[in-house]
Amino acid sequence: MSNQLYINEIQSLFDAVQRSEIFEDQKMMTDAVPLFPIAKINEDYEQSKNTEGFNLKDFVMTHFDFLGAKVSVHREEQLPIGEHIEKLWDELTRTAYEEKGTLLKLPKPYIVPGGRFNEFFYWDSYFIMLGLQVSGRIEMMKNIIENCSYLILNVGFVPNASRTHFLSRSQPPYFSLMLDLLFETTQDEGIYTKYHETLEKEYAFWMNGEEWLENGSSVKRVVKTTNGDILNRYYDAENAPRPESYLIDIEDHETTSGDEFYRNIRSACESGWDFSSRWFADGENIQTIETLNLAQVDLSCLLWHLEMTLAKSSALQNLSEKNNYFSERAASRRQMINTYFWDGNTNNYKDYHTKKNTNTPSEHIAALYPLFLGIADQEQAEAVAKAIAEKFLYQGGLVTTTKNSGQQWDLPNAWAPYQWLGFKAMKNYGFDELAEKIKNNWCSNVERVYKNTGKLMEKYNALDTETIAGGGEYPNQDGFGWTNGVYLQLQQN
Repeated sequence: MSNQLYINEIQSLFDAVQRSEIFEDQKMMTDAVPLFPIAKINEDYEQSKNTEGFNLKDFVMTHFDFLGAKVSVHREEQLPIGEHIEKLWDELTRTAYEEKGTLLKLPKPYIVPGGRFNEFFYWDSYFIMLGLQVSGRIEMMKNIIENCSYLILNVGFVPNASRTHFLSRSQPPYFSLMLDLLFETTQDEGIYTKYHETLEKEYAFWMNGEEWLENGSSVKRVVKTTNGDILNRYYDAENAPRPESYLIDIEDHETTSGDEFYRNIRSACESGWDFSSRWFADGENIQTIETLNLAQVDLSCLLWHLEMTLAKSSALQNLSEKNNYFSERAASRRQMINTYFWDGNTNNYKDYHTKKNTNTPSEHIAALYPLFLGIADQEQAEAVAKAIAEKFLYQGGLVTTTKNSGQQWDLPNAWAPYQWLGFKAMKNYGFDELAEKIKNNWCSNVERVYKNTGKLMEKYNALDTETIAGGGEYPNQDGFGWTNGVYLQLQQN
């Protein structure tokens, strides 16, 4: 089945299913595997939908397979948390050697996050790899890199997740950091040259269109400021409701104006932060989402790392022209990061509003990236560390923003990736005591929830450590890939 066609080909049926809410989770229908040729399913539906006694759910259940749509891992006896995670690696392992429904084929086995997320996710996989490193599962680390490379070379980028309806967007570009992690594990520099073409192709995806830009304009993921500097933003090629959150998007769109609402929603999904007050013009309501107007500090830092890695892989191959090119781009971007994302008024890193030519008011944890990657100077790092200690660190870990909007990527939730970024960022600049506090606060929260539920969760409540985290478009999921990975890595450090 060719890319992007499956859901479009059953659009009438898909629309009916999602609007009627026959499944509690809208993702169920996107993950369904057709049991018959699409043409036959459409024909059967058109013939029977208006007949007396027609039952939509019965029709769907007899025409699609929902096997493996949701995996919850729970055991009668509760193992020590480390042993539980070791068993989870095997239980969360999947293969997709052929396309099924919306699932994209991949050449190697991979680890899924868990719960409703039963496919390969891009940035999740980096944090999963942190745990695989501790577990000594080097082969699976290599598999993840190989799958990313396969997608970049064949699709042009790593999609948000390995399904056809995610072929319009990526996620934070962690491929170069994955290579660093494998190098740290194997000490084999050859991986940088092995994946040089992959690195170049991913870079081309994120920079696509930059040569056509006028000052003060944007195209796809590239923005040119009024001063003529190049920045990047998250973007999605489609401007339509997300199939996996179809009805939610349609209902939200009814109470907003603006031609790009759906694309702004989808672009926030490319960031991994779906959703947060970080993206909202009024800081409160999803109807004011304006992801496309922002250049994001985390994305620019990750692309700086990609440029640095390309310079390194070029140098290893004696490609002096390319080495110079990518070194210069990285040096220029480093300067841009401090010019555009450092907010001197609040002494912190923030996103940059490309229409207003100013920093956004949202205070968020992505300010850690310049410290995580060593871009900040010591004075900047001290200011960020102070903000982290005073505004973001709670009893149960680091929260993502200082605002409680009801969105899942806002206060009071603590997400695994940012506990690792926070720990490493503080260690990089000598704030060891704060690093230990971040680690201990979050790990003890994970252990408490595990003791009470026997589960590792997608996210945690950092403020009220007596409850489980909430917010967002779906219930808190268990499994859970990046929590397992970050917990193991933090315990090792």
